[in-house]
Parts: sequence; C-alpha cells; structure tokens
Amino acid sequence: EYNASSIQFLKDLEGVRRRPAMYIGDTSFSGFHHLLWEVVDNSVDEALAGECDTVTVTLNEDGSATVTDNGRGIPVAMHEEGMSTVELVMTKLHAGGKFDNDAYAVSGGLHGVGISVVNALTEWTEVEVFKDGQVHHISFSRGYKKTELTVTGKTDRQGTRVTFRPDMEIFQYDGFDYDTVRNRLREMAYLMGTTGLKILLEDANTGKKEEFHYPDGLVSYIADLT
Repeated sequence: EYNASSIQFLKDLEGVRRRPAMYIGDTSFSGFHHLLWEVVDNSVDEALAGECDTVTVTLNEDGSATVTDNGRGIPVAMHEEGMSTVELVMTKLHAGGKFDNDAYAVSGGLHGVGISVVNALTEWTEVEVFKDGQVHHISFSRGYKKTELTVTGKTDRQGTRVTFRPDMEIFQYDGFDYDTVRNRLREMAYLMGTTGLKILLEDANTGKKEEFHYPDGLVSYIADLT
C-alpha cells in the first residue's frame, strides 16, 4: 500500500548519508575529492571577502585531510537555535553565512550545504576555530556531535582548521590523489591571484610541499601555458 506510513522523513543529515550522490555527484573518486573542494571553498570565500590571504591543505598519513586558513574563524557564540554557531553550520543543512550579503558578497561551493554535507559523509571531523584570542575545539562523527565545543588554549592567530576523514561506509574509493589536489589548488590560485591569496599544499605521506601564489592572476596562467 501507498499511504502515510510510506512517507519517510529523514532528519538533519540522514538524507545526505542515504543519498550522498545528490550532493557530491558520486561516491567514488570524484565525490571523495569533492569533500575537500567544499572545505577549501569555504576558506577561499574568506579570501574573496578580503579576510584571508593564506590557505594550507595537508594530506595526512591516516587518510584524512586538513584545511587551515587565517580568515575570521567560524562564529562560536551561541545561536538563537540553541547551539553554538559552529555546531549549527556543521550539523544542519541550509545554515551558513552565504545567505547574508553583508557577510559574503561573493562565494562558491554549495551555499549553506557544503560543510554540513562534508560532515555527514565523514567518519570523523575535527574543527578548531582561532578567534578572539582563544582556540575553540569541537568534533563530530558521521554528522553528529562527538564532543562539546570547548576552549583548549590561547592564541594570537585568527582562522579555522578543519580536519576530516571520509567515511568508508559511504565511499568506494579511498585516498586523496596528490596530483588531482595539486591541479585543483593551482587552478584556484590562478583565479584568486589578484586577491593576494597564497595556497600551500603539503603531503605528509611523501613530504612534498608546494606553494601556489600568482599575484598576476590569469596573466600568470597564460604565461605558464605559453
């Protein structure tokens, strides 16, 4: 029969885990790397807003990836929804600063969806926010909060660090491909060159380190092509 009991309501991020391809295209090579693009896009948006000039991407030995920026840092104050703002943007779809033109005039990625989708499709995610002289830490597992937001130290830096491990219950592919990540970050650096953005790539597995910084933007790209 087709009646009221046939209709399912998937709360919060359950729908993302049930139908991940709706959000990231597939659960193979492309979708696996799409998680990283979404996190990087958030940092690049800070650069577009004039609030960030360095983004570091690290491919870790345990198969996780870390994206660190020196932007404004995800807000950590309590939100009117009854949780910290960082928890809200990490666990609820359609929660983010991309809907407010005062916060971001221009932005990329899946607006209000990207980072929460990443969080839903990861075995674990650790978020550190460097803000107002303090280091704030919160962790998640498969979209659910694992540890409460706590202050773990003092700092004179500003920005956000997100480390995540894609969930192998979801993906049929494992392992970030260095050349794929390198090419994507290099292209991003060309496009963002005139903003002064510097993108650093580190591979803990091989010790490789590269820096992408093109102040002349597309002019540098054309020069490299020729």
